[in-house]
Amino acid sequence: MKLLVTGGAGFIGSAVVRRAIAQGHAVVNLDALTYAACLDNVAPVAAAPGYAFEQADIRDRAALDRVFATHAPDAVMHLAAESHVDRSIDGPGTFIETNITGTYTLLEAARSYWVGQGRPESFRFHHISTDEVFGSPYSASKAASDHLVRAWHETYGLPVVLTNCSNNYGPYHFPEKLIPVVILNALAGQPIPVYGQGENVRDWLYVEDHAEALLLVVQKGALGRSYNIGGENEAKNIDLVRMICAILDRLRPQTRPYAEQITFVADRPGHDLRYAIAPGRIRDELGWRPSVTLAEGLEKTVQWYLDNEAWWRALQHRHGVGQRLGTG
Repeated sequence: MKLLVTGGAGFIGSAVVRRAIAQGHAVVNLDALTYAACLDNVAPVAAAPGYAFEQADIRDRAALDRVFATHAPDAVMHLAAESHVDRSIDGPGTFIETNITGTYTLLEAARSYWVGQGRPESFRFHHISTDEVFGSPYSASKAASDHLVRAWHETYGLPVVLTNCSNNYGPYHFPEKLIPVVILNALAGQPIPVYGQGENVRDWLYVEDHAEALLLVVQKGALGRSYNIGGENEAKNIDLVRMICAILDRLRPQTRPYAEQITFVADRPGHDLRYAIAPGRIRDELGWRPSVTLAEGLEKTVQWYLDNEAWWRALQHRHGVGQRLGTG
């Protein structure tokens, strides 16, 4: 297939791009290159004959029309989004513009292209969403985008599939999210911040597993269906942080245990206690289950950050990285 991947220079998007190229698909990576994007994430495949890059904003209809006309994709995999909850608390407007208006603009561009191509039955618009659709401005913007995609399917017949995933982690994770923050603060000898008492529960999905599932859904998912993609690895935040500290104690030992750097800080406003996801449909209909346990994935992730210091150091100067955001 020729895939148009939006947000392909981001964390999950770049994992999709790398795996798609490895599977023999052609990929057009469309990314606005905002603060969380990094083209180094796709450097391993940038010279591949099936790879192309387009710098464009999903809110720019003229740019989208040009990309569709130039590349004629078989499917859209829509991952471009503002995704950091704390940033959405401080500045919700960007989340509304990108996640809602941007998704609407992309849907209209895709519909126009699909109609112009004679409404091919093989075309797919795959909207990649989250289990986090309550509680924060980010959550509300993602819930709205899901509703838009379903509406364009029901009203206009646009052939769509949707996926909602649990928390991702793994290589190339932007260093403002929980797991990279724990690793990098630990290595720097700084306090490791844990919101509240760390009792909040998340299900953790290794990003390479997620990319594999997304490519399966875009090819074999039933039209109009939404598939939950979970890691089947629920853990309290405090337990997750202690697991990372224990791995660092083995891989990069210091004079005292890293867990002594754990510091409880004021909780995030509206912080949900637990996200849970039921992934039965993707397992029963498409035969997919995650292959990486939380212990295995954390080991791989910590080792990747230890081996790729140049990558994360280059991102630490970007706006807001390393600061406490979203205090309300």
